[in-house]
Amino acid sequence: MARIIIAGGGTAGHIEPGLAVARLWRDKNPADHVAFLGTKSGLENTLVPASGFELLLIPKVVAPRKISPAALRAPFTFISALVQARNHIRGSQVVIGFGGYVSAPAYCAAKLSGIPIVIHESNAKPGVANRLGALLGASVAISRNVESGKFSDALITGLPLRSEIIEAFNSAQKDWKKARHQAKIDLGCDPSKKLILIMGGSQGSIALNKVVADSLEYLLHQGYSVIHSVGRGNNLPDKRDGYFPTPYVTSMSSAYLAADLIIARSGAVTCSEFRTLGRYALFVPLPIGNGEQRLNALDLVEAGRAQLVQQSDFDAHYVQANIKALLEQSEKTNVEGDSTELLAAEKIVNLIEYVSLGNK
Repeated sequence: MARIIIAGGGTAGHIEPGLAVARLWRDKNPADHVAFLGTKSGLENTLVPASGFELLLIPKVVAPRKISPAALRAPFTFISALVQARNHIRGSQVVIGFGGYVSAPAYCAAKLSGIPIVIHESNAKPGVANRLGALLGASVAISRNVESGKFSDALITGLPLRSEIIEAFNSAQKDWKKARHQAKIDLGCDPSKKLILIMGGSQGSIALNKVVADSLEYLLHQGYSVIHSVGRGNNLPDKRDGYFPTPYVTSMSSAYLAADLIIARSGAVTCSEFRTLGRYALFVPLPIGNGEQRLNALDLVEAGRAQLVQQSDFDAHYVQANIKALLEQSEKTNVEGDSTELLAAEKIVNLIEYVSLGNK
């Protein structure tokens, strides 16, 4: 029986791909023990136990951006996280990381313990933790092609998708138009109306929520239906005829299929799931970070399936001026999804098997 450790926490973008790989590994190797490394403040505290996997906690290490008491404590926090991670991974055959706060100490602990490392980078621009993992000699998989650096020779796998998305794709293949029509009905929307899905990531977006509030009267007056994922921590507006606010979309596969237009952040998971099931998107990249969200969406823009707008330009005036043209462009877009990433989890599992064989 092998012991497999998956490091990836904080946001759904780091956790969901790890869970997809963990589920497939468990299906293929039911006798093995798969555990996740995380911190007490991330979404992993909900998502990982709900999926039936053990969650092992270490301190959250945040890279300081300026001189502060927290910056002075950072080296000691990292050492504590490293020591605890090393204890948790003892006896493991491989450590697999998906980026985020927990990954850097996990990679260092694995290197010190002589345990092979596999990393998967979901974003078009690799993050700090995964760049560190690559420097430590990890075997690297990536969702999209990276033109330079250590990631340029990595295995291109796509992003591991949730089983819900894969099952919806396989079912929709029989008749995409019928599947999209039925999805509107399943969500309680009028199938004769254009449906706009607006979401700001796993935590929601205050900025996008404000634009929705300022634009809602116009959108409803135009006869559109709107599903609005506000985020679990944000105030939930009142439901109205044609307007369906929700803290979190529980059936994302139906929402992707049903929407004539998706307005969303362009996180790696969102882009991959949209690529598989969606029709047309307006992406509003998160304006902070290292610019990876804009890069994540570029291939969809080049394929004619999406447009990009900066958050500074995205307001009610923009919506009123562009929503009709966006929906007209959606009408011209192929209604079928894209199977490119269906085998991503399997490719990563194969890589893990190859790497871990030398440590059994």
